[in-house]
Amino acid sequence: MSLDDLPPAIVQTDPDLVAGFAHDEARLVARSTPVAVLSPRDTDEVAACLRAARAAGLAVVTRGAGTGLAGGANAPAGSVVLSTRRLDRIVAVDVEERVAVVQPGVLTGDLRAAVEEVGLFYPPDPGSVAISTIGGNVATDAGGMCCVKYGVTGDYVLGLEVVLADGRVLRTGRRTVKGVAGYDLTHLLVGSEGTLGVITEVTLRLRPAPPAPATVVATFASLPDAGRAVERMTADALDVSLLELLDATTLRAIDAHTGMGLDAAAMLLVQSDQPDPTATLAAVQRACEGAGAVDVAVTTDVEEGRQLLEARRQALPALERLGDWLLDDVCVPRRAIVALVQGVEQVARTEGLTIGVFGHAGDGNMHPTVIFDQQDPESEAAARRAFDAITALALDLGGTVTGEHGVGRLKAGWLARELDPVALDVHRAVKAALDPEGRLNPGSVLDG
Repeated sequence: MSLDDLPPAIVQTDPDLVAGFAHDEARLVARSTPVAVLSPRDTDEVAACLRAARAAGLAVVTRGAGTGLAGGANAPAGSVVLSTRRLDRIVAVDVEERVAVVQPGVLTGDLRAAVEEVGLFYPPDPGSVAISTIGGNVATDAGGMCCVKYGVTGDYVLGLEVVLADGRVLRTGRRTVKGVAGYDLTHLLVGSEGTLGVITEVTLRLRPAPPAPATVVATFASLPDAGRAVERMTADALDVSLLELLDATTLRAIDAHTGMGLDAAAMLLVQSDQPDPTATLAAVQRACEGAGAVDVAVTTDVEEGRQLLEARRQALPALERLGDWLLDDVCVPRRAIVALVQGVEQVARTEGLTIGVFGHAGDGNMHPTVIFDQQDPESEAAARRAFDAITALALDLGGTVTGEHGVGRLKAGWLARELDPVALDVHRAVKAALDPEGRLNPGSVLDG
């Protein structure tokens, strides 16, 4: 079997179109132009694509919307890209059992809107919610802004349909509320970034829709002050559904981009979706004022809350306007947030670079974003040094090299530094068992 044996409607070899599928949004990560783009329409066609690629000796890189930030969808030489864009159906929404069954190409925002219409809630809310796909979210175990209360994508995955490297179709998990039969293959595959199989269907847990959130906005004269407010809220175990931090560089960029009048050394954006959030909002206000907040404002107006949340979603697009960018994704214990942001500031001074800091302070997952000039070799070298220094700092603080974007190719070399040797051996053994020829997304996650 070869690519020529596949239905012509799902094979694209036009150079101009194929070039657009060569990479995701990660910077400074190697990529090549794929041999072809395959866009199967159902599970059987996915299986046929994998068998054809294997027969042709080609690697397979699975791609959702291409919004990834770790190079996990970058095509190596001698590969085909398998696009899930045509696998875009919401197969079923079971209101009684609070379960949705979807294909991987469904946009996350579309699923959230669909279940909201029947009074249900799909919590995972990545910054790219309007354009990222469920399959990509599952592949990277994506997080988002409400992780502080609701967790990450993997917390909502009940089962999967996955095509393995040899074309066999595997079903994992269940649709029941409970179930512990056998190894947990579902969550082995969640976060595997296309290196163990191609996801073709996802069964997701849903929740009852929560009340509209109330919002607190607090500004600070220094970034460490904001970090201390986060530590106070964490120590008090406040029931917040969102806790975001933005530094001065990011706020200035957002203000230049949106004209929202944001001017502070740091800002915290906090939400609570409790039925009666009064006590929580008061505790948030006390924590912020106790940490030296310059101003604290509380609103229960839903539209105002949405506008403030949209400002947070504009953080990366706004920083992009400052120059070339390299976004890091690290997670540290919440008590270490102050040390992390102070360390990032020192890295910026040392390298003479602008670094914007924003992210999910409620779970310690921050996104220092290095601004540089890719046309200047010295600037690019400084950016790489800064990125490495920040990632190393996260490990030194007891954290991890990625909180939600995945390892991809960008951080494949860092995984060996985070894992102990036995854990790394087990990773490689699992990869060898499910993909013995190493054809699924080679070079991603494990770099050798």
